[in-house]
Amino acid sequence: MVQSVELLLDDALDAAVRAEWQVLVDADLPSQGRHRGESNRPHVTVSVADEFEELDRGIASTPLAVLFPIRLGPFVVFRGKHATLARLVIPSRDLLSLHDAVSSLAGTSHGLRAHTAPGHWTPHVTLARRLTEAELAAALRRLDSVPAVLTGATVALRRWDGERKVEWPVG
Repeated sequence: MVQSVELLLDDALDAAVRAEWQVLVDADLPSQGRHRGESNRPHVTVSVADEFEELDRGIASTPLAVLFPIRLGPFVVFRGKHATLARLVIPSRDLLSLHDAVSSLAGTSHGLRAHTAPGHWTPHVTLARRLTEAELAAALRRLDSVPAVLTGATVALRRWDGERKVEWPVG
């Protein structure tokens, strides 16, 4: 089982990211916009683990500040067998404070993923996964005219259970 803690975006920023997803769909390219699940929405993954029992225990007594301005900046590419195209989240004091608080509450949760630990985390909003090199080049060409920076605010923190395909609010 894999679960995540995710930061959600305000309606206008959510719509701006969805518009970028649609540009990719319209170009017949991989896009997060192809996933029609009700819970599929633009988000910033803050932490990932097999379970978050420690987080669940700590969240009740620790208020988390989840409402703050956020800026999505340039495109970033994560490489593996295929590429993942995303918008880099420009770090702010609020974002880093939230990440530190969640990381502290997650503590030694079973299966905590190292790539979301402080100092190893790259905050981003995914636009498309599993792109070939040719698709990545085409996607970047299609997105060439979108704004360089998208601004908005965060509105909530949610938990996502990837095995059961369910979400629920944190706090």
